[in-house]
Amino acid sequence: MPGYRKGAIGALMDEYERAASELRQLIEALPEDEFTRIVDSRTSDEDCRSAQTIVSHVVSAGHGYAFGIRKAFSTAGDRPLKRLLSYHEALPALEAMLEDMRHTLDGRWEMTNEAIAGTVISAPWGVTYDLEQLLEHAVVHVLRHRRQIEKFVHHGLITKRPGV
Repeated sequence: MPGYRKGAIGALMDEYERAASELRQLIEALPEDEFTRIVDSRTSDEDCRSAQTIVSHVVSAGHGYAFGIRKAFSTAGDRPLKRLLSYHEALPALEAMLEDMRHTLDGRWEMTNEAIAGTVISAPWGVTYDLEQLLEHAVVHVLRHRRQIEKFVHHGLITKRPGV
């Protein structure tokens, strides 16, 4: 990150990037076979079976947040289809997700509080957010899933590369 962005939206984007950086560091520490290892085959949430499914979910959701914001701004843009990312695709896909959000928010870092509150996004899961709330949700979403992978490591369900 070259520096701090200005404004409330800029601050939230900075924190989104920081959260994604922590997730990226964790993924970089995993060998490929540990990234793809099914850790929880009993869960009903298919997005939480392995580090691979979790990261794929985080990336897809991140594109979904950007897509929802673009709809609220009435700007064009597609949402990539959700798919299971390979080990070698995960980090570039995470960066592409961030770039999607940067592009979506570019030039809006210093929106007024009124404009932020007036930017309403209806999420597919039935919750309505203003722009700040959705961006806060996006940051915490990455943090929650990073923690989930950290717990897999902590409990010995997956292991990091030696020396990492």
